Amino acid sequence: MEMQEILEYLPHRYPMLLVDRVLECELNKRILAIKNVTINEPFFPGHFPHHAVMPGVFIVEALAQVAAILLFRSLGTKPTDESVYYLVGIDGARFKRPVVPGDQLLLEVSIDRMARGLSKLSGTARVGDTLVAEAKLLCTLRSL
Repeated sequence: MEMQEILEYLPHRYPMLLVDRVLECELNKRILAIKNVTINEPFFPGHFPHHAVMPGVFIVEALAQVAAILLFRSLGTKPTDESVYYLVGIDGARFKRPVVPGDQLLLEVSIDRMARGLSKLSGTARVGDTLVAEAKLLCTLRSL
């Protein structure tokens, strides 16, 4: 998926849009996407001024955005002004190494379980073959 199609599945816009491209998407199973980390990210001037590091919460948010694309596509629907996927839980989040400008995050999310409006997913973030972060995500579709 290119950027224009990603924008159809996520309500996020700059500076909160954290998905640049979707490489693979197996409905009801898994998705693989990219986030290109550049020095122009709005959080780098303050985190940290002398050693830029992408905040872990933004890595988890990127995984959650990729999860939302997978869930909407699996349901055969798109977000509307009346609906959105919310991240309602994070378990087992681990950060293995810092993510810095110039890194390309490979974001992989797989569905563990879907039941009664709740979805439990597993996510990993890699730079090349190196695992940099992982987390279990709990998401729910809500009407606004």
